[in-house]
Amino acid sequence: MRIKFKIPFSLYENIKKSYKRGMIENSITILAIFFGAIVGSFLNVVILRIPASLSIVFPASRCPKCLAGIKWYDNIPILSFLVLRGKCRSCKTRISWQYPLVELLMAVLSYALLQRFFITLPYFIYFIFSAALLAIIFIDFHHQIIPDVISLPGIVLGFVCSFVNPYVTWQSSGVGLLIGGGSLYLLALGYYLVKKVEGMGGGDIKLLAMIGAFLGWQALPFVVFSSSLVGAVFGIGAMIKQKKGGQTVIPYGPFLSLGALVYLFYSELVHQYVYGIILMQ
Repeated sequence: MRIKFKIPFSLYENIKKSYKRGMIENSITILAIFFGAIVGSFLNVVILRIPASLSIVFPASRCPKCLAGIKWYDNIPILSFLVLRGKCRSCKTRISWQYPLVELLMAVLSYALLQRFFITLPYFIYFIFSAALLAIIFIDFHHQIIPDVISLPGIVLGFVCSFVNPYVTWQSSGVGLLIGGGSLYLLALGYYLVKKVEGMGGGDIKLLAMIGAFLGWQALPFVVFSSSLVGAVFGIGAMIKQKKGGQTVIPYGPFLSLGALVYLFYSELVHQYVYGIILMQ
């Protein structure tokens, strides 16, 4: 006797819908990661060319050593670096690990943003914000400058986006950009009056204004405190290692940017534990 098991139609439909939903979510995740890596590849161009006042559009990607054009199959994010074993196909010059690192970091940021916001407007708003911060981190680290071509449009974009961003009101964004820029300006002015030397550049002031515009004024206490704390630790370490009589220059932009990224992804925890503990004192 053969026993037949009949799956209820409703259960079958639910299984099929769950499978399709899983397939769609997995496809979106893969696309988001790949999209982040592609933008990371573009950020490498931005990081290399903007400090040198070069066009980020022309000429096309090429080896900085032999100037040979890079073929499309040698320009696939991360994968091409591994296939070429970190060397230029033409001249065999070693390719900096910064290139795949930036691509990987942007891919990770894209994935993290997808997990936090899914495919909604805030995902795209904060994708642009994260890409700008990542470029600033590497540019400021290498050249001790924060290009106005990134920070100034970022201030405007952050404020404009606040009108359609459900996570930040336009009032919070407006106050954030004013306090962000104003607070660092006062600190920089005070340092100059006391030490008679510039301790903080104008780029840091504009960067914090951009952060305030995108995240709102509520983010600023955490961003400033955490970046100052981590920056001080790195500064002390650098002074210990430096030769006697030397001068240590620690760019502040990377620490501000990292603080902003931490707040972006963990703002609830910051408000609950950091701000909450402070307010309870």
